[in-house]
Amino acid sequence: MMRRLLLAVALLLMAAPAFAVNPDEVLADPALEARARALSAELRCMVCQNQSIDDSNADLAKDLRLLVRERITDGDSDEAVLTYIVSRYGEFVLLKPRVSMKTVLLWGAPLLLVLAGGLSLLVFARNRAGKPTGSKLTADEQAKLSELLREDRIV
Repeated sequence: MMRRLLLAVALLLMAAPAFAVNPDEVLADPALEARARALSAELRCMVCQNQSIDDSNADLAKDLRLLVRERITDGDSDEAVLTYIVSRYGEFVLLKPRVSMKTVLLWGAPLLLVLAGGLSLLVFARNRAGKPTGSKLTADEQAKLSELLREDRIV
């Protein structure tokens, strides 16, 4: 009995994203609806942040889904719809950010910092390798060392 209950709960939880798009949001034209669903899958829910607006039940996600459908029915291309949404909400709304100078810098900066740190350590280590670590002996210390070395040869 317990297994059946757990199975039923698991099936309901797996089907939860299917309930995100309400029947009143669905467009009559199947081709336009497919475009709307594809675009909704590319946009991040700003409330949930780890779900697309297609999978989210948040009110803001619903508003964005309706906006996408409105723009599509007005005749906008997919790129125009995405550009409009990004202009209002910023690049963060895209689940897969576009490649631009900002994103290249964002993802490349840690690698550049690690390379710069490694290079500076290498240069620092090479500069120190050839230099003596102590100071020169004074005349008294040199004389005492010479005397000790001579005594060592006698024995």
